[in-house]
Amino acid sequence: MRTAQQILADSAVIAVVGASRDPSKAAHAVPAEMQRYGWRIIPVNPTADELFGEPVYRSLADIPHPVDLVDVFRPAEDAIEVVRQAVAIGAPAVWLQLGIVSAQAREIAEQAGIDYVEDRCLIVERAAAGLTRLA
Repeated sequence: MRTAQQILADSAVIAVVGASRDPSKAAHAVPAEMQRYGWRIIPVNPTADELFGEPVYRSLADIPHPVDLVDVFRPAEDAIEVVRQAVAIGAPAVWLQLGIVSAQAREIAEQAGIDYVEDRCLIVERAAAGLTRLA
């Protein structure tokens, strides 16, 4: 299993489940910052049409291209289904944001052989490693 920083270094396209339109929420600020550092952000939200200059998809299954990482901004009880969907689309890694922990989601990811991170923040890990995808 790759470390959190290895996952970020290896990822270019991040699907963000629960991406928010509200700039005051972490579910908006975190993906926006990752985008500023060069990651392509694919928002997944059932009520928005465009976020971060990208079309919004209603579910992971609706995304028409591969993603490298599924980032989850949903409650722990919802993370279980999100991880199942991530496995179904062939995502190589799932990341549950700071404060989100799920033993069931972890078990699903481990059984599928995909990398799994929980209770950690993308931007904190990005900054700690000094990672960027900008040329």
